Amino acid sequence: MNAVPRTLEWIGGPDGFLRILDQTRLPNEVVYRDCRTVAEVWKAIRNLEVRGAPAIGVAAAYGLVIGAQAGDAAAAVESLRTSRPTAVNLFWALDRMQRVLAPNPPRLVETLFAEAKRIDAEDQEICRMIGQHGASVVPSVGGVLTHCNAGSLATAGRGTALAVITEAFDRGKRLRVFVDETRPLLQGSRLTAWELVQHGLDVTLICDNMAAQVMREGKVQMCVVGADRIAANGDTANKIGTYGVALLAHAHGIPFYVAAPTSTFDLNSSTGDEIPIEQRDPREVTHGFGSATAPEGVHVYNPAFDVTPARLITAIITERGVIRPVNAEAIRRAVGGSQS
Repeated sequence: MNAVPRTLEWIGGPDGFLRILDQTRLPNEVVYRDCRTVAEVWKAIRNLEVRGAPAIGVAAAYGLVIGAQAGDAAAAVESLRTSRPTAVNLFWALDRMQRVLAPNPPRLVETLFAEAKRIDAEDQEICRMIGQHGASVVPSVGGVLTHCNAGSLATAGRGTALAVITEAFDRGKRLRVFVDETRPLLQGSRLTAWELVQHGLDVTLICDNMAAQVMREGKVQMCVVGADRIAANGDTANKIGTYGVALLAHAHGIPFYVAAPTSTFDLNSSTGDEIPIEQRDPREVTHGFGSATAPEGVHVYNPAFDVTPARLITAIITERGVIRPVNAEAIRRAVGGSQS
């Protein structure tokens, strides 16, 4: 078993910098980038060099420290808020950092740095707890299907959905993991498959449009995915294609789980209809990884996320436990009033 490199890490003390693992270069190259300006952090988030809702939140918190180093923390907040619109952890982390910034403490950089370090450490512990709670719902033997990447590459710790899988595996459960490619940017094949192979699991990569057949053949006993934003009623935004997986799981009677920290819940959005969906560059579809795969001039629709209705979700696995059934009342009991 090989250790997966940390997706992001602060180097040095309050006057240090953010080092990220450039995920656009995986799995072929392990390349780190050092971010010493807010613009570099913004670009790393926007260009998916660092991605995954929890990791984006941690990166943004450190980005604000870098802004304070340059003497303009307020501008840093406004800039980082524009990097990506769907992952609520970005805004949650910046709101939390702003509460520290608001009193304008005398040792501003040091104070913001301490808060960013807390957010980082808390995410690592949250990932561990999600894995602990989630492993209990994984069958002792069987197939698990996941979509996109919700592992250590998407967080500061062990991951969310992949923490569930790897913790179950570490407990001796005999799993075969089916990994969707996750088009158009192939986070499943480039990132998730790479992570799980490093961990020593039995991994089978499939194209996104093969999931129905794999389920029909009885090879999948559960699905587990991450989340970028969860509305108050349980509707969940995750990487495009997740909604289709949930529909297929429902049609085949397969449990469908979401694993996410409570910071991913957006109680100000009553349903998934209120979640903003990021639209990305058409060339991600027409020129995937540099090669033209479509005629010039064709129209492209490229939403980065879709929304899975709560009715299709068996349960949501959080650091505080498993939310079941998935409805507004159960979510309010588990999360409401305690988000910070």
